[in-house]
Amino acid sequence: MRVVSIRRYPVKSMAGESLESVELDSRGLVGDRAWAVRDADSRLASGKNTKRMVRRDAVFDYSARISAEGSVLVSDGATERTAGDPYLDAALADAMEADVALAPETDVPHFDDGSVSLIGTATLDWCARELEVDADPRRLRVNLVVETDEPFIEETWFGQRLEVGGAVLAPVERIERCRTIDLPQDGVADRTRWLKALGAQRDMRVAVYCDVATPGTLAVGDSVELG
Repeated sequence: MRVVSIRRYPVKSMAGESLESVELDSRGLVGDRAWAVRDADSRLASGKNTKRMVRRDAVFDYSARISAEGSVLVSDGATERTAGDPYLDAALADAMEADVALAPETDVPHFDDGSVSLIGTATLDWCARELEVDADPRRLRVNLVVETDEPFIEETWFGQRLEVGGAVLAPVERIERCRTIDLPQDGVADRTRWLKALGAQRDMRVAVYCDVATPGTLAVGDSVELG
């Protein structure tokens, strides 16, 4: 097995960035979900409504990346501004028709359950073939895609360790999906019906969360070893 792709999301729910390599600390990919669009009630813009989050689909119209200098840059496709810029906050508030602003993670956690999300290529291939859906991994907002030869093999790794580059991951649980996976987002232009199909055959779960057991750096092409 090897790492096929790495994706980081500097701002929760916005489109992310593809990376050739990334550093992991105890929290996850450095810079991943470090910021979020937050309202006056401290709820985070997302594609669903929960105790922590509120549905604001306009957030999917934006993308975020981290510059070489470490700044978080947010783009609406025409203009790119730095996190903390009042003009960016005003544009977000207008787009979402709410009193929102970009904010770093503080008292409200930006991760849903796990710190690093992972899926195997065989699982994606199975979903595309058997469920007849657009199984683009960007719909799942996963951090790592790993080359595998058996669908859902990643769900058998709980209690084991994954040595990936200079880091070690500990797979901990399957991920329950929400309506977000069917929406146009992160460069995927069309809708699909993945969630309903998952509900019928896979209890709406696909991909796994991992904790970071040992921080380090990993890269596309690194081998993935079970230990």
